[in-house]
Amino acid sequence: MSRVPRNRIPFSSGRCSMRSAILSFFLILVATAAFSEEAAMWGFTTERNMVSTEKNVPGKWDPETGENIKWKVALGSQTYAGPVIHGGKIFMGTNNQAPRNPKLVGDRGVIMAFNESDGEFLWQSTHTKLPAGRVNDWPQQGICSTPFIEGDRLYYISNRCEVVCLDTEGFFDGENDGEIMTEGDTSAIDGDVVWSLDMMAELDVFPHNLATCSPIGAGDLLFVVTSNGVDEGHFHIPSLFAPSFIAVNKNTGKVVWEKSLPGEDILHGQWSNPTYGMVEGKPQVIFPGGDGWIYSLEPETGDLIWKFDCNPKDSEWELGGRGTRNNIISTPVLYDNKVFIGVGQDPEHGEGDGHLWAIDATGKGDVTKTSVVWHFGGKDFKRTMSTVSIKDDLLFTADLSGYVYCLDVETGKRHWKYDTFAAIWGSTVVIDGKVFIGDEDGDVAVIEASKEFKLLYEVNMGSAVYTTPIAKDGVLYIGTRNTLFAIARPE
Repeated sequence: MSRVPRNRIPFSSGRCSMRSAILSFFLILVATAAFSEEAAMWGFTTERNMVSTEKNVPGKWDPETGENIKWKVALGSQTYAGPVIHGGKIFMGTNNQAPRNPKLVGDRGVIMAFNESDGEFLWQSTHTKLPAGRVNDWPQQGICSTPFIEGDRLYYISNRCEVVCLDTEGFFDGENDGEIMTEGDTSAIDGDVVWSLDMMAELDVFPHNLATCSPIGAGDLLFVVTSNGVDEGHFHIPSLFAPSFIAVNKNTGKVVWEKSLPGEDILHGQWSNPTYGMVEGKPQVIFPGGDGWIYSLEPETGDLIWKFDCNPKDSEWELGGRGTRNNIISTPVLYDNKVFIGVGQDPEHGEGDGHLWAIDATGKGDVTKTSVVWHFGGKDFKRTMSTVSIKDDLLFTADLSGYVYCLDVETGKRHWKYDTFAAIWGSTVVIDGKVFIGDEDGDVAVIEASKEFKLLYEVNMGSAVYTTPIAKDGVLYIGTRNTLFAIARPE
């Protein structure tokens, strides 16, 4: 694929023009208005802090005996995305190994919608696999994007590297909404596509292994990491000038701006998620790059505000995970004018030394040497795919090696470390004073959210837990590799 080169992003001068100031103020107003609607997303808010405001969720349950199991429903055979709840429905990304429509068989990526109250299947949106196979669309991985939902619109990234906007009612309501009226599957259990942006066809994006981003929105914009990466040889970047980060109009699916950072410096793939929030009263959208750098951009223009290298300067990238330089697969968390982010690699690369950073988000330009608040890593912290949760001056996180950590959020000092004895793909989440974390063996640990370690409960769910639990109205929801559980105390 060939593409006309784009100009590199210039550093921000720190002095906003009148037009830029007006645009920033307008975006804040629009974003505030938009979030007056019900919204749901990975990480609960656009700052992505994995802390829920829900209360009175069960701290104990047993899938084997049925204790406190409200309902359970079968998913596909591989589930990495969600769950997320919106408007009385719960949405999960999975594969098609438990097909709901006998006409739609074979390997597909699937978004499923269930009734929140009883787990009844409502509708699904499915996507066939890309013809190039595992280099772009790894077999049986399904949809790995957790949707961003606002009002009656649901946004996600398909396994075919499409940004997709659906009506949250699907065709369950008997209506065909949006500009697309030619969906091939329009039964009552099919998804209703409002618009779709094919990033491979329209932007020359070359996703490595899979497109996975869980997007976020603010105002009229939807922010996406495109998953542009290397080819099957792991050296060549087929679409060198294709964008890594884009902003799309949520109403139309049209690209507002695109940035090719990090360009020729992509190490492997780009499988992380953007974060949006206010820093000293001004909006920033924060993108993890495929070169191991974090980029903060002005949301309405894509202009660079600051960037930070999340690896030591003497680190080196080597194929197969043998090197010391890492990607970013976890999601940045914006909290108290700081960004918290850990580095890692494709889990198939195995364990290795990692790094967790607290970064001052108020700087300009290259802030690698000037904006480190604290660093936790090296031999003390391994590669991670997990997003942090911050509550009451405590930071909780996990690494791929199976360790769960509690750190002081101001200093990075470790309070405790817990070994789950299994790989961790998901993230810690704090709900009602407790830390919940699942692992690859299928165990879920419940730990007191305190600087003093106390394991409250641990139970096996019967299958690997790659997702992160959520809660709503006293019900805890946990997605395993093949089953979605609703957990609640008896009424």
